[in-house]
Amino acid sequence: MRKSQASVILVLVVASVLLGSTAIALLTTQKTVPGTGSIKGVGLGVYWDLPCTNATSSLDFGQLEPGSSKNFTLYLKNEGNSALTLNMTSENWSPTNAIDYMALTWNREGQQIDPDDVTGFVITLSVSEDITGISSFSFDIILSGTG
Repeated sequence: MRKSQASVILVLVVASVLLGSTAIALLTTQKTVPGTGSIKGVGLGVYWDLPCTNATSSLDFGQLEPGSSKNFTLYLKNEGNSALTLNMTSENWSPTNAIDYMALTWNREGQQIDPDDVTGFVITLSVSEDITGISSFSFDIILSGTG
């Protein structure tokens, strides 16, 4: 192969790689997902502050990007007269397939809280990078304690 042919082939290969990278960059999209959610404590008080003076009834997750997450630090107070084991569930997802693209977690599952005790916790909503077809969502968070 002659030097000029090798140069032409090299230029074509470099151009192909650059054009391919440009095409991939043009295919990248971004979607903002507005969010909301309500929170209910069963046998528990849920508060924004450690002195438990500012009760929490809803969380606004705001605009979430695919692949992102949002944390809230809240406080639970056992308002009963016996120790409780903590549990969190969610329900009433709208749209119903939103739960397929989002994960709701917290750092107190299965822990025990004594009567009148207060414990801080972090609740996190994570959004999959693969989320599609959802521009807004809502759901209920249920925090409960069993004795």
